[in-house]
Parts: sequence; structure tokens; C-alpha cells
Amino acid sequence: MLACLGTGLPALFFAIIALMRALLPILIGAATLFAQTPPVVKAPAKAPAKTPGPTAAPSNRLLHPETAKAKAPDLYRVKFTTTKGDFVVEVSRDSAPLGADRFYNLVRIRFFTNVSFYRVLPSLIQFGASPSPEVAKAWVPARIHDDPVKLHNVEGTITFANGGPNTRTTQLFINLQDNTGYDSQNFAPIGKVTEGMDVVKSLYSGYGEMLEQPGGRGPSQARLSAEGKPYLDKSFPLLDSIKSATVIFPEPVAPAAAAKKAPAAATTKK
Repeated sequence: MLACLGTGLPALFFAIIALMRALLPILIGAATLFAQTPPVVKAPAKAPAKTPGPTAAPSNRLLHPETAKAKAPDLYRVKFTTTKGDFVVEVSRDSAPLGADRFYNLVRIRFFTNVSFYRVLPSLIQFGASPSPEVAKAWVPARIHDDPVKLHNVEGTITFANGGPNTRTTQLFINLQDNTGYDSQNFAPIGKVTEGMDVVKSLYSGYGEMLEQPGGRGPSQARLSAEGKPYLDKSFPLLDSIKSATVIFPEPVAPAAAAKKAPAAATTKK
């Protein structure tokens, strides 16, 4: 019995060695596999939504239409810089004096900064609603009387919008086609686009007619007046807007350059 057991131990030993040799490639392969498997990365926590910073208070001159009473030059040009490019409007005061003066003053006080082209149709583009509800409210009673219609509402002309006789305030439209039917409705063009009409025609038009009009699905004029630019940015983010509007002719003269040195007062010898 002992002899048999003693004889079998070496065989068992060699069998275990053989088994380990057979398993060794498998163990090495498994170790290599786990080494190449990337560790599970925990998804980063979702960053909290940024809260918009406080909107700057409108300037005092925007809140007081009664101070914007400068007489416009007989002929002037305004450059609009928009999110789609630049265009230039030329205004002749003789065409519509009251409208020309109002437009000139709106440009001078930077009224059109950040104003959106909120109504873009195949026939016209409308703008001039303030991005600030406070400013919009201040201009509601600042109406000007109508001008006689001297120019026709043809493609490229710019005209004040109105809600009836003597109700013009800050909103204007640019005709994209022949709209001479407006002539008899007391819409008096104040000037025309002389450069960049291609930019005007490229302004985003996907939202169409404003909500208050039949079939309209675009911005609500009432909500725009009450809520301002944040309403448009949230609900109609693709609308184009005005970055700046500046009088480029006649060129503005710097106060220092315009001021002339006063002649010295004559002295009287005693």
C-alpha cells in the first residue's frame, strides 16, 4: 500500500504541474483583458443653468421722449449694423418733415440698439419696438402728427407704422415690394434704403406674421411691449436684430472741434 502511494505521488505532482502550465496562458490573457478595459468614468454632475445677469437700466434720454426734439438735417443718412450685416437709409426731410425729425432723434438717442426685426414678411419688414418695456411704455403717448404722403411705398422705402391717424411713435417698416396701396392709407415714407438692400432681404423670416394678425404665428406685439427682448430671445431666438444705428452723413462734429475759441474781450484804456 505504501509502495503504491509512494509510486503515485510523483505522477500526481507532475500532473498538477502540467495543469498549471495549461492554465497559465488563460490566466495571463484574462489579466491582460482586464488591464485593457477602461475604468468606468462617473458622469460629471450637470452644471446648473446660468441665471441671466441684471439688465442695464435704460438711459435717461430713452425714458423722456419730450427731450428728443432736434430738427433733422435737410438730408441725412443712417447706417444700421445688424446681425446679418449693414445697410444705409437716406432721409430727405422735405419728404416727411415730422417723420424725418422723429427718426433722426431716435437714432441720436440710440433707441434702435438691440431692437429686433420682429415682423418679417414677403412684403415688408417691421421693427422699432423697444427691447425695454419701461422705454416702450414711455413712448406710447409720444405720438407725432401725420405727414402728407409725398413718396410712394415702393421697394426699399422706409415708413413709420401707425394705428390710425396721428399715432406714429417709434415703429417703422421697410417695403420689400411695391406697396403703393399704402399711399392712400396715410403711410408717408420718410426715405429709402440706398445700400445693403440684400442684407435687408436676408433678415430671418421663418416666424412670419405677428400673432395679432389673421393666421399669424410669430411674435405677439402686445407681449413684446409688455415683456421686451427677453420674450423674443426665449420664444423666437432666430430673429435678427440691430446692433447699432448711426448718423453717418452729415458727419457728426466733435464738440471740441466744433467749438471756436472766443475772441478776447477788448480792453479799454483809462
